[in-house]
Amino acid sequence: MPAEAPVTVFAGPLRDFCREVFVHLGVPEEDAAITADVLVAADLRGIDSHGVARLKRYVDGIRDGVMRTRPNTRVVVETPATITLDADGGLGQPVSARAMRKAMEKARTVGAGFASVRNSNHYGIAGYYAMMALEEDMIGVSTTNSDALVVPTFSRNALLGTNPIAVAVPAGRSPAFVLDMATSTVPRGKLEVYDRLGKPMPHGWATDETGASTTDATRVLKNLTMRANGGLLPLGGEGELLSGHKGYGLALLVDILSGVLSGSAYANLTYPKGPDGAPLPANIGHFFGAFRIDAFRPPDEFRRDMDDLLDRLRNADKAAGATRIYIHGEKEFETAARREVEGIPLHPRVAASLREIGGSCGVQPPF
Repeated sequence: MPAEAPVTVFAGPLRDFCREVFVHLGVPEEDAAITADVLVAADLRGIDSHGVARLKRYVDGIRDGVMRTRPNTRVVVETPATITLDADGGLGQPVSARAMRKAMEKARTVGAGFASVRNSNHYGIAGYYAMMALEEDMIGVSTTNSDALVVPTFSRNALLGTNPIAVAVPAGRSPAFVLDMATSTVPRGKLEVYDRLGKPMPHGWATDETGASTTDATRVLKNLTMRANGGLLPLGGEGELLSGHKGYGLALLVDILSGVLSGSAYANLTYPKGPDGAPLPANIGHFFGAFRIDAFRPPDEFRRDMDDLLDRLRNADKAAGATRIYIHGEKEFETAARREVEGIPLHPRVAASLREIGGSCGVQPPF
């Protein structure tokens, strides 16, 4: 039986649809627009796992009362170079965009600015916020902790999130360098693909309840759902031979900056549940940074050297069978340019989910 064809939709109407859904649920217009923009930005860049496929997650969170639509976001502490915000259990995207703006505002004044957020929710793609700094020719940094899915090296317990790190750096004639990566070997979604196909996944992606690497995706997903032992492995894989301890260290660093520094939850304290097993507010944290290039050296000289660096990488001798050496962010910039013109292909199941959400909110989907 042939696979169903994707449903193609353009970014503008898709963004409007998501915004209207959030407004229907009681989210203020500005917050709804920010959240919708972050979701569609992920789809434009080809990061479909974090795009509108996640809309149901936010709709359910709002309806279940674990994501507040009109939070009382407040400043916890502020200095000329730093700020910590309490998101009051609201959507992660609006408070994150505002926190990054504050970091940039402080960088304009003192050269570098940093912001942390506590008591928040999933904020979408980390790269969105790092890339905000490019608007003002700054270097941007964004990290977040998340649900405990990753097993520290030599452990059998999932204690850390996939904890992404994003850094965006402007260049001259070259596209910006945009690193946006999880600190786990693979995201949970990769396991879900193998589970649906009933196929064994590669060794080194995840562990079973004993802490041993396994190819049984179904078993790992069941353990994660039950919060039993086992989980995803950190970047590098199992043990120290392939440097899994380095990915573990990066994930831990993100948890320190995003969770501990902000006063938010960390490790397996995120996404708690009540005595009845019902979900409670996630209480995850984020960290943002912005650096003004001219606080370090003349920006034109920096951009010249960035172009030279990236050219040296692109023009290096290719490995056998390779046709191109990519710089981080290039694939996503090219995908976004193509999808702006051709539209965003939605998986049929994602389109069906959007139709269901639209029907329940009285909002017509754009397809």
